[in-house]
Amino acid sequence: MKNRKTIALKISVVLALFAVAAIIGCSNRCGGAAAGKAVCQKPVEKYSDLKYPKIGDIKMPEIKEITLASGMKLFLLEDHELPLINISAMIRTGSIYEEPNKVGLATITGDVMRTGGTTTKNGDQIDEELEKIAASFGIGIGSDSGSANLSVLKEDFDKGFAIFADVLMNPAFAEDKIELAKIRQRTAIARRNDSINAIATREYNKLIYGAASPYARQTEYATINGITRDDLVGFHKKFYGPNNCMLAICGDFNTDEMIKKIDGAFTGWRKCEQQTPPLPAVSYQYKYTVNEVGKSDLNQSCIYIGHLGGLMSDPDYPALVVMNRVLGGGFTSRLFRIIRSRMGLAYSTSGGFNGGFNYPATFYVTCQTKCGSTVKAIKAMEEQVKSLTESLVSDEELAIAKESYLNTFVFNFDSKSKIVNRSMSMVYYGYPEDFILKLRQAIEKVTKEDVLRVAKKNLQTDKVQILAVGNPAEFDEPLSTLGSVSKIDITIPNP
Repeated sequence: MKNRKTIALKISVVLALFAVAAIIGCSNRCGGAAAGKAVCQKPVEKYSDLKYPKIGDIKMPEIKEITLASGMKLFLLEDHELPLINISAMIRTGSIYEEPNKVGLATITGDVMRTGGTTTKNGDQIDEELEKIAASFGIGIGSDSGSANLSVLKEDFDKGFAIFADVLMNPAFAEDKIELAKIRQRTAIARRNDSINAIATREYNKLIYGAASPYARQTEYATINGITRDDLVGFHKKFYGPNNCMLAICGDFNTDEMIKKIDGAFTGWRKCEQQTPPLPAVSYQYKYTVNEVGKSDLNQSCIYIGHLGGLMSDPDYPALVVMNRVLGGGFTSRLFRIIRSRMGLAYSTSGGFNGGFNYPATFYVTCQTKCGSTVKAIKAMEEQVKSLTESLVSDEELAIAKESYLNTFVFNFDSKSKIVNRSMSMVYYGYPEDFILKLRQAIEKVTKEDVLRVAKKNLQTDKVQILAVGNPAEFDEPLSTLGSVSKIDITIPNP
């Protein structure tokens, strides 16, 4: 009997909660006028009838910017919510500045700066000290910038930052750590053909930029084996100096005190004697090509179709962002709805006309499909790209494309650390610090006519480069039905 009463009581509570929820829902729809009454507005029946208020303006925190006498640029933003301090560095360097016979030098330099210790402490000692204060510290060098990141509790900042500055200024480049870094690179070379996605992405970039281009070339055993400690020392000396470095600092600190600490910690750091070389040029000729990477052990294909892209500084970039969302950005895009869902041709599909910060990115559409659908998928994707150049997108497509961007825009500002780091990145690449805010405003104004205009201007539908990685014996049709086929050899040269 007691259990029955308990159950009845629980049911009553649940029903009461449902009643309250219904009243609240009614109140929200009717502005409170009909709450609790028998008469209420008719509920919305279709999701497309839902109306949302315009997204509010984002209030940007004030970032303190200063250039020290040494030439180092600082971006500081106080955040006293937690007793943490985060520091990020950007150094004007990158793998694009390597010599052709030393490809891999930048990556190894960044790795060994972190693992190889300094002139006063070896790498193991540094790891132990960082572990004692629960600090996170990383260093790396990408294609067009170097980075260093430190996250540490406020009370341990002096200890962590001393290590951070010491590693940037005085890396020891220990021989044993260099050899370990080389082993990791050789292992990556040996396994670079294990992933169909990695093969397709790598070989597509070679088609667009050229196999010898700094934007697409790859490490080989010969280039790794030819790298010496002197090369690492020389690379560091050429690019690492206060006048070639930016720091973004966010966290629980006093700005004036932090500036003094940073200035003092880097006292004596030698300036770079020469300016960073200009970016390597990108030379591209629009042409139609069909390319095949044959792998008999595959039962699926990875396809890329496209050509050279553009820059984010292009005045048409906002319209291109919307066009990309319509074409291949997410579950509502044409590629997803038609190629994947309606035609059932792809496991995954995406694409867009991308913009690079300081050199042109690529335009591509891509999908993975079973080998028996390879040519059919290629033709279907080409058709979707061409359709953007022939007619206006629908009102619904335009609205969803813009909303999908604008509704996620707030995540650009969900942490102060992210805000200050982005400001530093924009200055690094020569963009206005409010670039992303202006981009949002411009995207709100994009029309269907804008999307059609930029599609016609930028998508060279008759001059695309097609790449299929898969098992040609299982293709639904020979690739030669699309045009003359160039077969790409991905054999890894012996050491």
